[in-house]
Amino acid sequence: MNEIIQAIAVYAIPVIFAITLHEAAHAYAAKYFGDNTAYAAGRMSMNPIRHIDPIGTIALPVLMYIFTPFVFGYAKPVPIDFGKLRNPKKQMAWVAFAGPMSNFIMAFGWSIFALLMSAFGVTEAFPYKVAQAGVFVNILMFVFNMLPIPPLDGGRIMTSILPHKLAYKYARIEPYGLFIVIGLLVFKLMDYWFMPMGALTGKLLSLFVAPFRLLLG
Repeated sequence: MNEIIQAIAVYAIPVIFAITLHEAAHAYAAKYFGDNTAYAAGRMSMNPIRHIDPIGTIALPVLMYIFTPFVFGYAKPVPIDFGKLRNPKKQMAWVAFAGPMSNFIMAFGWSIFALLMSAFGVTEAFPYKVAQAGVFVNILMFVFNMLPIPPLDGGRIMTSILPHKLAYKYARIEPYGLFIVIGLLVFKLMDYWFMPMGALTGKLLSLFVAPFRLLLG
């Protein structure tokens, strides 16, 4: 029980920020490209309560952490009417990519936070664990959401870049997307996506952090 409480204490803030900014980024990008649906619904907000789903964001991840070898969760989907975008086919990709990109930026931010703590001589272990969790959670969210299965962001991006006929057929997978993802998790096939993409994302993050590490080291 103590281990679970400690894990929640370390991961709570990174997870809340990761989910909140991810969803808010979708809403902001949609408004930027002409769709005010999410903005009108109050989802272009930094308030976590507007984005957290009690089951998908809290209960499900905690239960899966306790009883399963993997963790899965979700936030309230941001309402987006792609038909209201100025160029729906093209701009759908940018709206979708805004969420994962916010996670990559947050992973970068947590990395810089850890470097600053080290530069200022912070020795307390807890904030370093939180920063490490922030990097891990956001890389995980980036890689997971870029999985090219609709309705995940990667699936939206794939639909956007495919030719119209293929895009229409590909989008029809969406009602089954969640079941496909769960199946990949259960049969441990997701490793074939997470391992290479996680490593690639980590290396890309290291490239961005490297100048600051030299400066603050």
